[in-house]
Amino acid sequence: MKRIYPDSTPYGKAFNSARLSEACKIYKKMIDDDATVCLTMAGALTPAGMGGDIIELIERGLVDFIISTGANLYHDIHFALNLPVYRGSHEADDIELAKEGIVRIYDIFVPMNTLLETDKYIQENMDIEGFFSTAEIHYYLGKKLLKNSSKPEQSILATAVKYDVPVYSPSPGDSSIGMNIAYLKAKGKKIMTDVEKDVLETASIIYSSKKSGAIILGGGAPKNFFMQTQPMLSQILKIKAKGHDYFIQITGDAPHYGGLSGATASEAISWKKMDAESKTHVTVYGDVTIIAPLLFDKVKNMKRRHKRLYKRRDEMLEELMKRVK
Repeated sequence: MKRIYPDSTPYGKAFNSARLSEACKIYKKMIDDDATVCLTMAGALTPAGMGGDIIELIERGLVDFIISTGANLYHDIHFALNLPVYRGSHEADDIELAKEGIVRIYDIFVPMNTLLETDKYIQENMDIEGFFSTAEIHYYLGKKLLKNSSKPEQSILATAVKYDVPVYSPSPGDSSIGMNIAYLKAKGKKIMTDVEKDVLETASIIYSSKKSGAIILGGGAPKNFFMQTQPMLSQILKIKAKGHDYFIQITGDAPHYGGLSGATASEAISWKKMDAESKTHVTVYGDVTIIAPLLFDKVKNMKRRHKRLYKRRDEMLEELMKRVK
C-alpha cells in the first residue's frame, strides 16, 4: 500500500486520474514490448476532430491496425476532401437546422452538401468489383484519397495506406460507406464485403503476434471485434490461446448496466479474451475527447518500426489456415 502525498505529480493519485496514470504506463509498456497494438473507435470521434491524434500515432508506428465504426471512416473522408465541418451548439433548433441543410452531431454541424459530396466521391472512386474484406475496401479508398484528394494528410484512411495499417469495420452496412456500396450494387456493380474474411484476418493477426493489446475508444462493436479474436482462436478454431496481454479502455459507460461498452477487462478474463495472468489492463471512465489526448500526449516522444500488417495479411492468414487444417 502506497501513502498518498500532495506532491507535483502531473496526474492525480486516486480515482480516475490514477486510472489514467495506469493507462499511460500500460501504453508505454505495449510499445516497449513491441506488442501488436489495435486502436478501436466508436462514437463520433473523427467529426469531433480526433483524426489528427490518430494520424500521428499511425505515423510513429504506435498503432498497428484499426477497428472502427464505418461512420468514423466516412466522416474521415470529409477532411481529405477539404469539405466543411463546423463547430456548432447542442442547443440549436434542429427544425431550423434541417431547413438550412445542416445535420447535427451534438455540437458539430455538418452541411448536407458535405455528405452529398462525400457520397459522390465514394460512388465515383469505388471502381472495383469482387468480394472484399473491409480492410481491402478501406485500403482502396485510402489509395484513392492519397492520389486525388486535396488534403490526404488529414485523413486516417489515407495515412493508413502509407504505412500499411489495415482498417476494419465490424458492421460495414451500418454507415454511409456501406450505404454507398449498396447503392453501387443496386446499380449493377458486382461488389460485396466479406465479413467472415475480416474475422479470419484479425484472428490471424493475433495468432501471429507474440503479445497483443488494444486502446479502446468508446467500446461498442469495434471493441468486441478486437476482443473476440481470442475466443475465435481458442473456442472456435480449437487453438490454444492465452488471451490478450494489454487492455486500455476509455468509456463513459458503467459495467453494472450489462452493456458491452462498459464491460471490464476482468470480465473478459472469464471469456478467455484477456490473459488471466495479465496485470496490464485498465478502464478510464470519462469523455474520450478529453482523456484520449492526455493518454496520447504521454507517448508523443515514442516511435517504433511499422509492422505493415496490411501487406502481411495473406501470409498471416495462410499460417493460421495451416494450423487449422
